Amino acid sequence: MSALPRISFGMIVLNGEPFLRHNLRALYPFAHEIIVVEGAAPGASKIATAAGHSLDATLATLRQFKAQEDPDDKLLIVTRDGFWSEKEAMSQAYAERASGDYLWQVDVDEFYLPEAMRAICQRLGQEPAITAMSFQTVTFWGGLGYIVDGWNHRRGAGEYHRLFKWGAGYRYASHRPPTVVDERGRDLRSLRWVRGDALQRSGIRLYHYALLLPKQVREKCEYYSRAEWARRRDAVAWAEEAYMRLRRPYHAHNVAHLPACLYRFQGAHPPEVERMWRRIAAPGAGVEIRQSDDIEALLNSRRYKIGRYLAMAADQPSLRMKRASTRLKRLIAGLLPRWLKDALNRQ
Repeated sequence: MSALPRISFGMIVLNGEPFLRHNLRALYPFAHEIIVVEGAAPGASKIATAAGHSLDATLATLRQFKAQEDPDDKLLIVTRDGFWSEKEAMSQAYAERASGDYLWQVDVDEFYLPEAMRAICQRLGQEPAITAMSFQTVTFWGGLGYIVDGWNHRRGAGEYHRLFKWGAGYRYASHRPPTVVDERGRDLRSLRWVRGDALQRSGIRLYHYALLLPKQVREKCEYYSRAEWARRRDAVAWAEEAYMRLRRPYHAHNVAHLPACLYRFQGAHPPEVERMWRRIAAPGAGVEIRQSDDIEALLNSRRYKIGRYLAMAADQPSLRMKRASTRLKRLIAGLLPRWLKDALNRQ
């Protein structure tokens, strides 16, 4: 590749093990800098220390990586004693320190295939007018061989806003959803925005290992149950009933009021994810891995396959939108003159 674009990766993290070092290694070759903001917002007080830090070895891992695996001095660690006011303040902390031409937000359990990252870097170099990129997500559930998909994802929640142009006067305006504005106050997604569907057609997706491990799921659900913005009061019960015991197979995502089902994943994982899995699945690693016998039995069940099809097909708003879109396209095509249709078909 030619010279890489100057990308500032920004990450906020609390209890980021066992993903953290592997994510940093995956980002490092593509990074101008990696700015990691460690700590907790008040809604995460039950899964943080009294001083607002990670309960696991996250801080030690960051410092070890800085000392041993950062030859180009790319990693900047930002932390504080006491709780951050909210996740938005944490994101603004890395944005304020960013010195690259692009700001790429990454959660600790979010990965990309290396070839996808190379393709993104190449496209940014070729199309400097791009102001924002979003990515369709694949969400892993209970193991590397399983994913969850459902109504919430298909209605738009599966598109994550992650990459933004960056420059003097630009500002990280909002965390939900991630929003960056330029020096004139314009939302970058209102300018030259590359959507997740378009990138997915090129094979570029965000691999989200959000529901991979029991530790993650319990901590996330504890946070969601207390965070005012999430309003998921039954999140802890969902973790035990739906995730640990698989008693709600048609509501397998933690946005539990909407149907979501499990599927097999066929494909390759990012190399650092494979390395992480080998490490944590080894005997004596001390990391709880969810057993997969019940998942296998469910996915081998003909009854579940039929029920899953019916549950997903029942997403009537989604179906109506697709049908309306198809009808609109046909209507427009019918109004086009023959010469224009022929010209479009030749492209």
